[in-house]
Amino acid sequence: MSWNTVTLDVADGVANLTVDRPDALNAMNTETLGEIESAIAEATEQEARVLVLTGAGDDAFIAGADIDYMKEFSTPEALAYAERGQGVVRDLRGFPGVTIAAINGYAFGGGCEFALACDLRVASERAVIGQTEIDLGIIPGWGGTQLLQRLVSDELARRLIFFGDRLDATDAHEHGLIGEVVAHDDLYDHVDEMAAELAAKPRHALYAAKEALNAYHETGGEGAMTVERRAWSGLFGTPDQREGMTAFVEKRDPEFE
Repeated sequence: MSWNTVTLDVADGVANLTVDRPDALNAMNTETLGEIESAIAEATEQEARVLVLTGAGDDAFIAGADIDYMKEFSTPEALAYAERGQGVVRDLRGFPGVTIAAINGYAFGGGCEFALACDLRVASERAVIGQTEIDLGIIPGWGGTQLLQRLVSDELARRLIFFGDRLDATDAHEHGLIGEVVAHDDLYDHVDEMAAELAAKPRHALYAAKEALNAYHETGGEGAMTVERRAWSGLFGTPDQREGMTAFVEKRDPEFE
């Protein structure tokens, strides 16, 4: 499926969502945000177990928000835009499956925030990532001040936001911002293999694991433990749980739905 600025391909439980504005380094405007929301909803409707987010071309994942588009925003317009961007972040975090950011180039500002909102991040060796808003006279507005601190130290999060520093893929990986760095030409093949492996996992258990992991950051402490406890116990009686445990006892590979 395709929209004006976004394409979506769903096959074998994997949805590949590509922001397709290469001439603008895949920068975000209201149209693109709305189309990403629609694409995520479509991937959910088609029961994809994995969603891969990337950008078209060889230069950028998502280079941020479209600065020319938003430079004259009033405060109410900026607030509405922040709410729209945060809505996409919520959609990515709430997607009922695993989300992977395939970072093929620049991931600045809102692009960095969308990568942070994904469950896993794999970067090309050419990738550069950062919350660069400070030099525009603003701060991250789509979740960066919250999401960044979940992956790196408080000190580093403050430095990245205060200075607007950019990290290359190797440094980002060393600091825990990115899970893997691969050769540029191997990025999509590697992510395809990851996605296929994840798509073969039991659907309900994947989503329960994601829900419990997210709860640690969202509620913390005993509240997160409660979410984990309920998610864990709720899997008992599902076909995947029955098959997984039966296969283990019978010493064979499970065959999940």
